[in-house]
Amino acid sequence: MSQLKLDELRSEAEAILARYEQKRAAMLPLLRLIQEHLGFIGSEAEEWVGKFLQVAPSHVHEVVTFYTLFHKQPVGKYHIQVCDGIACALRQGRQHLQELSQRLGIQPGQTTPDGRFTLSAVECLCACESAPVAQINDTYVGPLIPGLTERLCDTPESLPGLPVSYQGVVGLTEPVLARRFTVAQSSSIETYIRDEGYQAARKALTQMTPDQVIAQVSASNLRGLGGAGYPTGKKWSFIPKESTKPKFLVVNADEGEPGTIKDRYLITLDPHRLLEGMVIASFATGCRKAYIYIRGEYATPANILEKAVEEASRYGFLGKRIFNTDHGLEIVVHRGAGAYICGEETALLESLEGKKGFPRLKPPFPAIAGLFASPTVINNVETLSCVPSIIQRGGDWFAKLGFGKTGGTRLFSISGHVKKPGLYEASHGITLRELIEAAGVPEGRNLKAVIPGGISAKILRADEIDVRMDFDSLLAAGTMAGSAGVIVMDDTTCMVEALWYASKFFAHESCGQCSPCREGTGWIFKIVDRIYRGEGRPKDLDILLGISSNMEGRTICVFADAAAWPVQSYITKFREEFSAHVGKPGADPPRCSICWGGEFHIAVGNVHAA
Repeated sequence: MSQLKLDELRSEAEAILARYEQKRAAMLPLLRLIQEHLGFIGSEAEEWVGKFLQVAPSHVHEVVTFYTLFHKQPVGKYHIQVCDGIACALRQGRQHLQELSQRLGIQPGQTTPDGRFTLSAVECLCACESAPVAQINDTYVGPLIPGLTERLCDTPESLPGLPVSYQGVVGLTEPVLARRFTVAQSSSIETYIRDEGYQAARKALTQMTPDQVIAQVSASNLRGLGGAGYPTGKKWSFIPKESTKPKFLVVNADEGEPGTIKDRYLITLDPHRLLEGMVIASFATGCRKAYIYIRGEYATPANILEKAVEEASRYGFLGKRIFNTDHGLEIVVHRGAGAYICGEETALLESLEGKKGFPRLKPPFPAIAGLFASPTVINNVETLSCVPSIIQRGGDWFAKLGFGKTGGTRLFSISGHVKKPGLYEASHGITLRELIEAAGVPEGRNLKAVIPGGISAKILRADEIDVRMDFDSLLAAGTMAGSAGVIVMDDTTCMVEALWYASKFFAHESCGQCSPCREGTGWIFKIVDRIYRGEGRPKDLDILLGISSNMEGRTICVFADAAAWPVQSYITKFREEFSAHVGKPGADPPRCSICWGGEFHIAVGNVHAA
């Protein structure tokens, strides 16, 4: 790599730098720029970025090596990344990974001798409705079937993107969030305006005060739909009205929870609904600059958002003096670089500031000292997408659509062993059973277990699904609503295998900042892997429960808790099945009728081979 090639990027780098309040915040987009033009980020590039941003090259290096989407070495012309997460595993995803490996003649992590293909096994791509799925360069493809697998190797440039799998509403007279999903050219501003788009923002900015907007959002019982479930109106009210520092709005679009697809649909099919919600939220909280932190793998959604921001700015819905008022808003779309931990709000802020995604100690909370140490509102995509309807039709209307202390509707991502995987909209008052029946368990199979809110949520048995899907009801049932990623498992599922995928995910995604999490997630995976391969010991199950118990509540963020919960619930609720994998001292080898038909074996190429 020559200095000349790097210097040729300087004008583009300067344009990137101009979008940020601090130089270092341009770190991730600048590294992406270099990788897109040069193929990888070598030591020379790290030094160049360090000088350009006025930070030490060592700081650049730690960022490059923290995020999975940055490459220190060149990859093939076609980089095939196959999802090796739980939703794809339930639909034989690993078999397709092995088939691709055999056809290309390389193992995951390797590149073909001609430099044409690189094959990688990656964690959840959050395209679970099309499982098993892969990403080739920036394009999602799936479901993987033999014919498509062959085309991946022969004519990768001709592959179409993923189809839309919005399934409709369950138990509602009309959709709210997904109302425009089936509209032709729904992402364009012309169709959005035709459908009364930006009228709620006009109403808020020209007919209401910020306090009145917050009052309506509070009355709506809108809660944070990224997983935390914190009341949105209350969160907005924490932003100090008088501050010498600028205020920022940050949108968490770093969708990474396995089993979850909702934000990708909202961004792809109705981006202006999100932007309108941002305009209203910024007015209510006094923010004039906003950042959308979008998952790095979401290349197409990011491009759609960029176009939507340009359109809204051209029409005067963004920029200075929106609707001829004193309020203005500038929006920057900021792509992540592959780190699940950046879904945690303070890790997201660190990443947005150009650092590793290490969660921060709280307090201070982001409302007081968030982005660039300034007051910051952080909301999820789905949360903000609810806001225009609340302002247009009233908080009381929205509250009545929900259940209990949770207002409105929600987008439920359903994957796994169902006939109709995809995205469903329903009230928070719907039961888990009703959702599963709408998606349909395949004929001849029985429901065994369900993850109700993304892979972090404690699992529920088939006899525990008569529970409403609001935050409080699921909490009372011993689990959580989380991201509303519903992963269904029928009676062909081995729960040891399911936990193997879950523990692999958490061991891979731990940021490593806190010792209980860094060591605990790795230790858990080693033991689960040992059990999975038939080499476990009876005491391993209690050791796993002990490790997970000692991880909870002892780290800066709740990642360690989320990693512990699957271990606790899977073993506690399916202990007999785990015991079948372990066996008894002095007895016959372990037997699992689901995995091995009663006989223990690990064969080369078997799905159980790590």
